[in-house]
Amino acid sequence: MTKQMMREGVSSSVLENVYKAEERLRNVVVKTPLAVNNNLSAIYESNIYFKREDLQRVRSYKIRGAYNKMATMSEEELSKGVVCASAGNHAQGVAFACQTMKVKGTIFMPLPTPGQKLEQVKMFGGEYIDVILFGDTFDAAKDAAMRFLEDHNSVFIHPFDDPAIIEGQATTALEILEQSEGMVDYLFVPIGGGGLAAGVCTVFQYLSPQTKIIGVEPSAAASMKKALEKGKPVLLEKISRFVDGAAVQQVGDLTFERCKNILYDMATVDEGLVCETILSLYNKDAIVVEPAGALSVAALDRYREEIKGKNVVCIISGSNNDITRMEEIKEKALLYAGLKHYFLVRFPQRPGALKTFVIDVLGPDDDITYFEYTQKNSKEKGIAVVGIALKQNKDFTPLIDKMKQYDFFVNYLNNDPSLMNLLI
Repeated sequence: MTKQMMREGVSSSVLENVYKAEERLRNVVVKTPLAVNNNLSAIYESNIYFKREDLQRVRSYKIRGAYNKMATMSEEELSKGVVCASAGNHAQGVAFACQTMKVKGTIFMPLPTPGQKLEQVKMFGGEYIDVILFGDTFDAAKDAAMRFLEDHNSVFIHPFDDPAIIEGQATTALEILEQSEGMVDYLFVPIGGGGLAAGVCTVFQYLSPQTKIIGVEPSAAASMKKALEKGKPVLLEKISRFVDGAAVQQVGDLTFERCKNILYDMATVDEGLVCETILSLYNKDAIVVEPAGALSVAALDRYREEIKGKNVVCIISGSNNDITRMEEIKEKALLYAGLKHYFLVRFPQRPGALKTFVIDVLGPDDDITYFEYTQKNSKEKGIAVVGIALKQNKDFTPLIDKMKQYDFFVNYLNNDPSLMNLLI
């Protein structure tokens, strides 16, 4: 679709603001590729395209909204400095804008922020930014940022719930339509606070209303899904921080209003499936994504029949993944696939007990990956924590049966989240 065709017949002032944002960002952002993925296209018998925002200058789409917001501020406002709260990607966008525009910024980030994202923020912002680590979640960091604003006369750069932020993110959608050779039947978009989804909905509402837009959230931080169910944004009491780029306890009021009547569906994705997707994209396509960047692809299988024969776009939102997280990602993927299991195992305190376990209990393809055992002289039998990797999940039942037959079995740990948190 050409730009002239996109503009014709459109009078929305909101959409015109998106075009203005596109002009502001022309020499700032990369026009990222819209590339067909042959592997997934064959699997789903569809035309699957990736909008590669992981190749953006700060390795996520967040630069679009952050820079656009600051570019619309007055000199007086900029002179006061800016403040933001972020789990990582928005912080990098703000840091980049601060360095480029020579504006002082203070950035609040949660304490568990991956080290890679923290270093990138400092690199992009240089001498123009200060980073303050606070709290366990984005929302806690945001609260600290708002308290900081009470004592300083600075301007808050919201990560998602701001018209200029949404309009900046919406330029992603303009590019998708410009780059698409045909009709976009389905568009999968990751959702955290909802800024990208709100921008996409704004553009597609006017320029491609036939497109079915599917929002995708981590199941352990499904704030937009809950908001749609309740008819308003709702504060989730507890969320998982694993998909850090989408770990938001409450979506924005503005982003909710922009999305609520336009989203075709909301999908939630288990963390284990996110991890499987990260590893698959790396192994099959040499694409490195962060957990939030894998959300849109992870949701495809749920819509396998519906998308068959259709043109489908997945927004790959970011690639800021810390290499130190890969072991955890591999572990979660194996657990989700039913290929990794932890047990409490009872070992008789006699020579040859472990040999019996290995030869008579384990299957030919089973592998011990974790073993912790403490011998106690006052006990006839000692308890060990044993992790076992399987080649196929169908080998699980025979393994359990053999452990019980030889009186090794004490307990299965995978279903106990508190214990598993100690092991992973």
